[in-house]
Amino acid sequence: MSEDALVNTSAVVWPDSDSAYFAVRRMQIKLHRWAGEDSSPRFGDLFNLVHDPAFLVHAWERVAGNAGARTAGIDRVTVAHIETWIGVHAFLDGIRDSLKSGEFSPVAVRQVMIPKAGGKLRKLGIPTVADRVVQASLKAVLEPIFEADFLPCSYGFRPNRRAHDAVSEIHFLASRPRNYQWVLEADIKACFDEIDHTALMDRLRGRVKDKRVRALVKAFLKSGIMTTFGETEDTWTGVPQGGILSPLLANIALSALDEHFDQQWRETMSTDKRRATRKRKGLGNWRIIRFADDFVLMVSGDRSHAEALREEVADVLAPLGLRLAQEKTRVVHVDEGFDFLGHNICRQRKRGTQKHFIYTRPSKKAISSIKGKVREKVNRSTLHQGLDELLTGLNRMLRGWANYFRHGVSKQVFHAIDHLAWHRIAKWLHHKHSRLRWSALRRRFCRPGTWIIAHNGVVFTGASSVKVTRYRYRGNTIPTPWTPKPAVTTIGA
Repeated sequence: MSEDALVNTSAVVWPDSDSAYFAVRRMQIKLHRWAGEDSSPRFGDLFNLVHDPAFLVHAWERVAGNAGARTAGIDRVTVAHIETWIGVHAFLDGIRDSLKSGEFSPVAVRQVMIPKAGGKLRKLGIPTVADRVVQASLKAVLEPIFEADFLPCSYGFRPNRRAHDAVSEIHFLASRPRNYQWVLEADIKACFDEIDHTALMDRLRGRVKDKRVRALVKAFLKSGIMTTFGETEDTWTGVPQGGILSPLLANIALSALDEHFDQQWRETMSTDKRRATRKRKGLGNWRIIRFADDFVLMVSGDRSHAEALREEVADVLAPLGLRLAQEKTRVVHVDEGFDFLGHNICRQRKRGTQKHFIYTRPSKKAISSIKGKVREKVNRSTLHQGLDELLTGLNRMLRGWANYFRHGVSKQVFHAIDHLAWHRIAKWLHHKHSRLRWSALRRRFCRPGTWIIAHNGVVFTGASSVKVTRYRYRGNTIPTPWTPKPAVTTIGA
């Protein structure tokens, strides 16, 4: 494979969305295959792909179909404005010309503050639509290359991978006969805000030879922030949360953590014999499971082995400009339980037996959050709604929440949430129809002979309508979108 002869991008006609999708996918499959065949080559001439018509049309479709399409950056331009007043092809023509001429320059992202659990606020950067399209095109070029290098222990913001895979990996390692019982529960302080740009660009340079692509990535990193007070701030570190490219760049940086512990695993712990030898010598064995900037180290050994890893992790993160949040980083035993990605993971004795198993269920924080949302949705401020409208929104919200937690021991939790929601709806009805007695409310708003609330064909089904099922552990057999066939090898533990 020649580094400089990747593809002929001389086309000037804008393809339709379907043709663009298949053209991009064919190119991504090639990039992924070339990257997977040899981890050493650096890719050149990638910039031509970034401004290729198929990649730009594909990027536009992604931006326009995103939930944030109605949100504008600092230029106040939305997707709807472009479609109505500028024209999509004219807009893409302008982007393509500015990229080819080297005149394209990202502008500052518009910063907004969004609420987090616990009442805190999180910074979110909103790029302009033009910057979003270029970021989406850039990601479509870079992602297949770096996905060939990313390791199976990383699950966040990667195609075909989800939080359930990370939780099932922890479940697998903590269960018999592997018994990784000690856990270093780590938290990186302000990860997206503090990633060192030089360290990130060094890692990008390891795969990308094209200076124009690297310059474009650096331009996005240095584009600045327009604060809520209208002031522009320079961005010396970090990747702005909210950008399409940001999760990929964060994974490129944090893959240094995966590679460090993967190298230890391959050199000293990769076989049963090696792990048994280490155990006889009083040494521990460990594995890392990472979802974006949230990660845990599962340790087979004793508490001291897990504690020792705290400083090791800090040493790996330091060159990236990152540090652990000491107050949130702790060592726990699986019998104590710990929270990860909204799940509580704990080993407990199975009722009626003397056997112990790993159980995952919604965390207290996740339960408290959904209860708060139910109270917010069903109160006196929403009395102007019809009951059918209220039930439709509530069912949708509870089903979405339950679908995320359906693979845990969640049935009783679902019933408890529905119990709360039912009583809130009943109280809501009593306020809305204060002159009616409960018997009259039941006749009007419940199915005959039951206490099932329904109105105009809409029935309250809640979280309990979601069936609880076991999640199939996939290990490292998860294929990428550009992998012809799923891998069949598995990692030992």
